[in-house]
Amino acid sequence: MEEQLKKQLSLIKHVALDMDGTIYLSNTIFPYTIPFLKKLDDLGITYSFLTNNPSKSLNDYLKKLSGMGIPATPEKMYTTTLAMIAYIRSHYPEARKLFLLGTPSMISQFEEAGFISTTESPDDVPDIVVVAFDMTLEYKRLCRAAWWISQGLPYLATNPDKVCPTDMRTVLVDCGSICKCLESATGRCPDITLGKPDPNMLSGICEQKGLEPSQIAMVGDRIYTDIEMALRAGAFGVLVLSGETTMEIVNEAPRKPSLVCADIEEFGNLLEESRRA
Repeated sequence: MEEQLKKQLSLIKHVALDMDGTIYLSNTIFPYTIPFLKKLDDLGITYSFLTNNPSKSLNDYLKKLSGMGIPATPEKMYTTTLAMIAYIRSHYPEARKLFLLGTPSMISQFEEAGFISTTESPDDVPDIVVVAFDMTLEYKRLCRAAWWISQGLPYLATNPDKVCPTDMRTVLVDCGSICKCLESATGRCPDITLGKPDPNMLSGICEQKGLEPSQIAMVGDRIYTDIEMALRAGAFGVLVLSGETTMEIVNEAPRKPSLVCADIEEFGNLLEESRRA
């Protein structure tokens, strides 16, 4: 291992892990995930799970991880739904009624936070339109979202992802692509798009744990979200090739990751090696 890389890895005290494409693919856990997390524990490195996928509530994500044998607590989870709730509370403190283009699981998270989900009725006027990765998308709700957006209401998106990784023989159209559809229909882009590559989730980890960005490794399978967030936050960006990205994409990318690994198993081995005398 090069001395510069060894020095950088030796500084890492926390690993922020993307989920789909990094620790599992769709509903299939990678065989090396549990051993990798144990290795982090053995090395005294803390970790958390970050996801741009808002289709599940926090509780549903914890159940999914638990069902895969992955130990997780609410304090280890950072989702774009939670980021959006915090953003609305901060920037629109009077807002209560939201038109939520998202799954029932996501909507339940907003309702638990005290917001009201409006209906498809043109008389049920929301304060804000929130568009997310909606795997239960209905045409009439898409049209209602377009109507409120065209009326000039605040329009927020949970994440920029165009597709969601999957091991199924299909394409999972994600929030970024839904927003492109709405842009074509209304002429408007979201007023703000949260989630990776926005650096706020990593900044929150730094504040919570009292760490410098250089002490955090952001690990994920996408250059334009995971790695771009790491670069914007000043963290160490580790790209794994277990999900969406290929080396061809890496070679063509204008901004490179700090490190490219086949998977988190390889990254874990490098972390372990960096701590040897």
